[in-house]
Amino acid sequence: MKIACVGGGPAGLYFAISMKRRDPAHDITVIDRDPPGSTFGWGVVYWDDLLDILYLNDPDSAQAVRAESVLWREQAIHVSDQTAHFGGYGFSLGRAALLDVLSRRASDLGVDVQHGREVHDLSGFDDTDLIVASDGANSRVRQLGNHHFGTSVTLGENRYIWLGTDKVFTRFTFAFEHTSAGWIWFHAYPSVADKISTCIVECQPQTWHGLGFDSLDNLENLGVLENIFARVLDGHSLISKTRGEFARWSRFSEVTNKTWYHDNVVLLGDAAHTTHFTIGSGTRLAIVDAVVLAQNLYEHAELADALENYDAHSRAALRPIQAAARASMIWFEHVDRYLDRDAVRFAYAMAARHGLQMPWRYQLHLLTQVSAVRKMGSAMDSGRRWWRAARRGELAMALPSPRRSLVPTDQSMF
Repeated sequence: MKIACVGGGPAGLYFAISMKRRDPAHDITVIDRDPPGSTFGWGVVYWDDLLDILYLNDPDSAQAVRAESVLWREQAIHVSDQTAHFGGYGFSLGRAALLDVLSRRASDLGVDVQHGREVHDLSGFDDTDLIVASDGANSRVRQLGNHHFGTSVTLGENRYIWLGTDKVFTRFTFAFEHTSAGWIWFHAYPSVADKISTCIVECQPQTWHGLGFDSLDNLENLGVLENIFARVLDGHSLISKTRGEFARWSRFSEVTNKTWYHDNVVLLGDAAHTTHFTIGSGTRLAIVDAVVLAQNLYEHAELADALENYDAHSRAALRPIQAAARASMIWFEHVDRYLDRDAVRFAYAMAARHGLQMPWRYQLHLLTQVSAVRKMGSAMDSGRRWWRAARRGELAMALPSPRRSLVPTDQSMF
């Protein structure tokens, strides 16, 4: 099969890897408009479930991704001068490092990865069996579809800006600060070990206007934010420039489509759907899309049958995730309703924003504010992490496991 992936992000690259793993004879080209090593943004965050998928689908790239990743333990929520804690752990890595790993792996498998090439129309793909639109939320390929996909784009109310910082965060950290214009906050996590962290600043529109971010230049923006968050940043700097350009304030775009394919064009990753950054699932969902599409193409002799099955099952499985992401986005758009509480109660409200919680969970939350209890929880997390790493073959002495097919096509991956 001759395949062209338009867009060299995680979705397109990992789909190419997944297809080559299933059949090396496929002729696959990944087309990226940016030069090698150029990417926007800072870091991505993920959890053990994504590592399970990566190791099952392609252990070589999984090992490289894990080697580039930073393990963070615990979450901290700062509300002005108060702090609350949550247990748990996760992984994060720089987006540039992720793309470098996937691009090298795709090339090693025989994928033709082309950088610095723009695709303005589909006239040059007449002899291509499948065109994969993996070119992001503002997908050019999807827009060329003449409304065949039933695309809907809804903008969130809050403003956000995706920055870096030379403050090294070892926890996933939220910091909420009150200003004369209202509340403003950031979500921060490590990106490059011992060097750089990601810092996504967010606020309601009245705060954004009140602090003058609509009229300040880039350096003035950074100066104001550094002053607001000086306490949690410990005097460290915020970094705005990536790809030679300053980061810009944005409003989140929720992308939905009534169908993810038309004829021989199929949508992948953010081109098909977006989920709000407060649930940290964008990269995971892009990779799941890639694996599920590849497996459907492997299992179905007819292209139309493969695309139909991918579309039906993947869209159905995504609905509850997008609903949860929408609920999370709306909660943060009205976060000032909860910020009259102390940090511990506010942290619980934030954790429970996806739905009702059993009463005992609040008592458990109170227990986690005790240092000794958190240490015990961290030890248990370490045991669970070791067990999952051994089960998927990440450790040198892995636990025995039965042979499994490459990846299922049902909804269990979501």
